Amino acid sequence: MASGDFNNDKQSEIVIANGGSNHLDIFVAYNHGSFEDQKRYSVGSYPRSVVVGDFNNDSRLDIVVANWNGNDVSVLLGNGNGSFENQISYSAGSSPQSVVVGDFNNDSRLDIVVANWNSNDVSVLLGNGNGSFENQIRYSVGLYPGSVIVSDFNNDTRLDIVVTNWGSNDVSVLVGNGNGSFEDQISYSAGSYPQSVVAGDFNNDSRLDIVVANGGSNDVSVLLGKGNGSFENQRKYSAGMGPQSVVVGYFNNDTRLDIVVVNWGSHDVSVLLGNGNGSFENQIRYAVGFYPESVVVGDFNNDTRLDIVVTNSKSND
Repeated sequence: MASGDFNNDKQSEIVIANGGSNHLDIFVAYNHGSFEDQKRYSVGSYPRSVVVGDFNNDSRLDIVVANWNGNDVSVLLGNGNGSFENQISYSAGSSPQSVVVGDFNNDSRLDIVVANWNSNDVSVLLGNGNGSFENQIRYSVGLYPGSVIVSDFNNDTRLDIVVTNWGSNDVSVLVGNGNGSFEDQISYSAGSYPQSVVAGDFNNDSRLDIVVANGGSNDVSVLLGKGNGSFENQRKYSAGMGPQSVVVGYFNNDTRLDIVVVNWGSHDVSVLLGNGNGSFENQIRYAVGFYPESVVVGDFNNDTRLDIVVTNSKSND
């Protein structure tokens, strides 16, 4: 699930990948926080992850989705009015699970990185700036990579990659060279069956940290960054049962980043308020639908306060 302003109305819409029906659903937001009935677009076989970005530099948001069974990614170029062109597919590794975008070679064109679950690697597809992409280049990571993010973790203005490895209970960090290539992975321990990772500055030292949702140990791991691409040992905080997805944001308007994690097994979300020094308060939990899988945050009712949207796999909402 991802969000973006697809029709240039200054409000966030939501796009959801539906694995069972091989399509995307796009929900248009109203001012009061409700959503218009979905519009559907066909993609590849069993889409698992979706992100947005402007891939052809026309100031209109486009979509890329990772297709698990198709071993590829689908790119849908946006028309700027909430509609999209038909998909164009590009090969990835085996069972692509997660996808993100960033400019990896500093040419002002968005590129794609995909975590491939069954081939234990990530695929990097460099963008041409017109909505098309070069063939993939693959880099080895840990066992069963599931979630991938990009950011500058060593303060060299070059994007780096972090990926969770479900099978090896760790995260891999691949430092970027700024030309579209990456160094070999360095691994850091996480909890049991890490599912999702996000970055943020949790201790206000201007160095990026990461938080990982651990599906097997019912907790989240916080790894504080040193600013050189390396990280401290994890600190773990309890969550609900089977954490699946994690995001961060300022939910109490105190300029300290907080954590929200979706708990698949306990049908709820956990909110952990940040103390601003890298530590977090005990979780507060809120009930949602059955078997929640994904979460995004945004101001969906224009009250300048962050809201939470969760997809629930078994209640189809």
